[in-house]
Amino acid sequence: MTAPPRRVVVLGADGFIGRHIAFHLRDTGWQVLAVARRPRRLERMGFATLRADLADPASHDPAFWRPHLGGGAAIVNAAGLLTASEAGFEAVHVLAPRAAYAAMDPEAPGILISAVGIEADTPFARWRRAGEAEAATAGVTILRPGLVMGDTSYGGTSLARALAALPLVLPVVGDGAQRFNPVHVAELARCASACLDTPPGPGAHDIGGPETLSQADLLALLRGWLGLEPARVLRLPLSLAHALGRVGDALRLGPVSVTSVAQLQAGVLARTSPAVPEPPALGVSRFMMARPAGTQDLWHARLYLLRPALRLVLAMLWLLSGLLGLFLPSHTFLPLVPAGPLPETALIVLARLGGLADLLLAGALLRGWRPRLVGWAQLALVTGYTAAFTLLAPALWLLPLGGLLKNLPILLLIVVWMVLEDER
Repeated sequence: MTAPPRRVVVLGADGFIGRHIAFHLRDTGWQVLAVARRPRRLERMGFATLRADLADPASHDPAFWRPHLGGGAAIVNAAGLLTASEAGFEAVHVLAPRAAYAAMDPEAPGILISAVGIEADTPFARWRRAGEAEAATAGVTILRPGLVMGDTSYGGTSLARALAALPLVLPVVGDGAQRFNPVHVAELARCASACLDTPPGPGAHDIGGPETLSQADLLALLRGWLGLEPARVLRLPLSLAHALGRVGDALRLGPVSVTSVAQLQAGVLARTSPAVPEPPALGVSRFMMARPAGTQDLWHARLYLLRPALRLVLAMLWLLSGLLGLFLPSHTFLPLVPAGPLPETALIVLARLGGLADLLLAGALLRGWRPRLVGWAQLALVTGYTAAFTLLAPALWLLPLGGLLKNLPILLLIVVWMVLEDER
C-alpha cells in the first residue's frame, strides 16, 4: 500500500525563493499548500493554495493556520520583507510566523529561510533576528542563505544583472572588493528539502556556494554571461551609494535601498554549516555558464533600470500637466477650443479638475502606490482626454508639433510600464 504524500505549507510561496522551494518539494513527492497574498498565478501553476496576507491580523491567530498545519504537516517559511514599516516588518517576520508555528504539530519539521548578514542595526536586520528568535523558540530549523541566484532573477539579483548590462561602465559600491559566494536557488531548495527529512539541529545554519568572488568579478561574470564586451569598473563612493539608496527608499524603487547598499558594502559571504545535509556543490561560475543567456535575459537586464526611469518620466509628465491644468491662465488655452456646446466657464472648470487628477496620478507614481490600478487610471485618463478633445477640437490632431498625436506613444509608454511593473 502506497503511503500518502507528506504535506508541507510554504509561506511566501510566490516569492523568488518560495516558488523554487514549492516547485522542488512538489517534484520530490510533497503535497504542497502554497501560501501567498495573491495566489492566483500559483493556482494556475497547479498548486493548492491558501490566500493569506501576513499583515492581516487574522493570520496572527493560530486558529487561522490550524486547519492547514494539523495532521503532521511541515512548514517552510520563505516569507520576508526587505523594506517596510515597523508594523509591516513585525507582522510578516514575527506575528504571522508565531501563529503558524503554534498551530504545528510538535513533531512536525519546520524551516525558516532567513539571511546572512543580519547583525547590522537596520530595520530589516532587527526584524530578521526577531523572526529567527520565534523560529528557535518553536524548534524550527533556521537556514541563512547568502546571495541566492538562479536561472531567473528577482530583486537584488535582477539589479545585479541590470548593473552588469549597463553600457560602457560596470558600477560597484565602494572599491568592489567585497566578497560573495552565491548559491543557486535550486540547490538551496534541495538543501531545504533535505533539512525537512533530516533537521540539522538547533541554531542558525549558513548556506553558501563553494566559489567566492569579489563584487566587481561577480558583475563581470554576469556581463560575460550576457555576451557583452568588458567594461571599465566604476567605483561609486559610499556616500553617493547611500544617497542613491535613500532616494530608492523614498521613491520605493525596490532593491535600490539603503538596506541593499549596506549589504553590497559589507559583502554577502555564507560559509555552509557542516550540519546541513546535501550542501551546495556548484560554484557560481559553473551554474551561470551551465546555460546560455537568452533574449529574455538580455532584455530583462537592459529594461530593469528603465522601469523606475519610466515611472519617474510618467510622474513628471503628470506633474507638469497637472500644474498647467491648475494654473495656466484660461486665455492661453481657450482659443484652442472652438465655440461649442460647452460654455467657457465649464471648460475652465474641466481644465482645473483635470489638473487636480493629473497631480494625484503624479503623486501615486512617485510613491509607487498600487501600480496596476494607477496604470489603468492613466490609460483611462489619457483615453478620456483624447476622446474629449477629438470631439471638441478635432483640429488638434493636425498641429505641427504633434498635438493629440503624442497621446498615442504616451498610451503605449504606459502599457510598457505596466508590463514591466508586473514582476510576478
